[in-house]
Amino acid sequence: MATGTLAQQLIDAHVVEGRTSPGQEVALSVEQTLTQDATGTLVMQELEALGLDRARTETSVQYVDHNLLQADEKNAEDHAFLRSACRRFGLWYSGPGNGVSHPTHMQRFGVPGKALAGSDSHTCAAGSLGMLAVGVGGLEVALVIAGQPLRLRMPEIFGVRLTGALPPWVSAKDVILEMLRRHGVAGGVGRIIEYHGPGLAGLSAMDRHVIANMGAELGATTTVFPADERVREFLRAEAREADFRPLAAEDGAVYDVTDEIDLSRLEPLIARPSAPDAVVPVREVAGTEVGQVVIGSSANPGLRDFAVAAAAVRGRRVAEGVSFDVNPTSREIFEDLTRMGATFDLIAAGARIHQTGCLGCIGMGQAPAVGQNSLRTFPRNFPGRSGTPEDSVWLCSPETAVAAALTGVITDPRELGDAPQVVLPDAASVNTAMLVPPPAEPVTEQLVKGPNISALPELDPLPSRLSGPVLVKAGDDVSTDEISPAGARALPLRSNIPALAEFSFTRIDADYPRRAREQPGEHVVVGGANYGQGSSREHAAIAPRYLGLRLVLAKSFARIHWQNLVNFGIVPLEFADPGDYDRIEAGDVIEAPGLREALPHEHDITLRNTTRGVDIRARHRLSPRQVDVLLAGGVIPYLATRS
Repeated sequence: MATGTLAQQLIDAHVVEGRTSPGQEVALSVEQTLTQDATGTLVMQELEALGLDRARTETSVQYVDHNLLQADEKNAEDHAFLRSACRRFGLWYSGPGNGVSHPTHMQRFGVPGKALAGSDSHTCAAGSLGMLAVGVGGLEVALVIAGQPLRLRMPEIFGVRLTGALPPWVSAKDVILEMLRRHGVAGGVGRIIEYHGPGLAGLSAMDRHVIANMGAELGATTTVFPADERVREFLRAEAREADFRPLAAEDGAVYDVTDEIDLSRLEPLIARPSAPDAVVPVREVAGTEVGQVVIGSSANPGLRDFAVAAAAVRGRRVAEGVSFDVNPTSREIFEDLTRMGATFDLIAAGARIHQTGCLGCIGMGQAPAVGQNSLRTFPRNFPGRSGTPEDSVWLCSPETAVAAALTGVITDPRELGDAPQVVLPDAASVNTAMLVPPPAEPVTEQLVKGPNISALPELDPLPSRLSGPVLVKAGDDVSTDEISPAGARALPLRSNIPALAEFSFTRIDADYPRRAREQPGEHVVVGGANYGQGSSREHAAIAPRYLGLRLVLAKSFARIHWQNLVNFGIVPLEFADPGDYDRIEAGDVIEAPGLREALPHEHDITLRNTTRGVDIRARHRLSPRQVDVLLAGGVIPYLATRS
């Protein structure tokens, strides 16, 4: 068991219930929350359902950074709804154009030693400041805002020692790509990744943000860095040095799992389509033609990431036929970039400058052409996430991205010659004008609900006898993007569950919504390993539940989606023998007689495939509290029975 680690110190400082042994459920006090508009509209509806009068947290912030394109009235209606909800419930409001939630929160609100729960899987980016920052489902964030503790399974602590210094043309993105190359998209499941060692001295706070952010792609519960002099420098530049406190692991700290990376031995890396862990050296795929390059997103949000690209293109032109897109990640960073003259260098080189926000990362614009390779500094390249069903998205550093923009083909940036030297300002252009604080006193605010804001669906208790057909059989590493798609068509419907439900599983089976609607009673979904990886969006649970999904049987689950299924009354079971996955096909009828009675007393559950006449052994990892939530039909009805 880990001892003396920073992660353990942070958990010990916040635990209010439970044993901090790996696998045990613990309850943590949380000072801060983060919501963004693609998940926040549902959170605000949940706060309304919970009857909250005012946020109980120290700081809760609602960001508008995903649904920015106003192709019709839906996104604008959501913004008005969120603004009214922030006044009603006492949250900060960061409006459209102000910035992506993660770097903006880090700049304005992040505090070493504090705990942060966010309804975005990349909330873990705040671990770069020495925070205990965990991405969870929106309903869990709503409960934290309402004063409840955050509950999760105590993870193992995975210590990664960094030595050496990054060579020219190699940056923080290559560090996390190396982690994905070594450990895969499930390598962090059930773990907190804690970076330590002398190599940290060469990584700024924003460099660490890049690494911590994509810990989500490893499946990690969160990532933790110490709060050291590099963090103090960052907070000083943000005029918040008073918030700094030093935090580090104890000398001789013991980790449950260990690894070591010599930064000086790294080279430019790139993740091939269409998985974040399909990582190879850039030199191995050099010469591949490129049609689009996009720099920005929460995975490479720092001023340095844009400035190095601007310096590389200064006095040059982007290659013919390449769309070079730049998404600044916060109003502050965009202002600093412009003060440096770097924005002008980008424009002169042929870059397309977009508004500050997530945009192409969530498939909200910037969709690439079919058959063209798109290089992006983004965190994810799941199939179709870009908004193009047959996309070809690669993940890389800003250095590798800009090399491709200049040459028109994937190019090892070391081929460009000497690496540009970038000098960043000592002080940031702090701009808080677009951050609206909560009212000083509680207010009675009428929530502004346009026609696209629906009510939460009714969640009935778990039936005694569950029986239904398998409407979808999915493979390994299915993401929430495939269960409830992002993109410009679906994202504006995040406040409208009946409408959004029509997109459920359509990237796997376009006919699923129709068959689910026509199916009387419940149905079942079967999945492979790491089912539900990726985004924290609870829509991937509530929308299929609206259509009748009550049981998911998989080889294994990603952490956040597993909890989201429980929160909305869908039973998550795992194959006791993964080989039994092959004994079920789509269309088979699965029965779970006596499931309601068995769950509180048995971890092993026997299911019957009545179509094939075989029994399937399954098991669950639910705590007694989670079982009670499932029996009630979900968290909201569970809380209603206890009030």
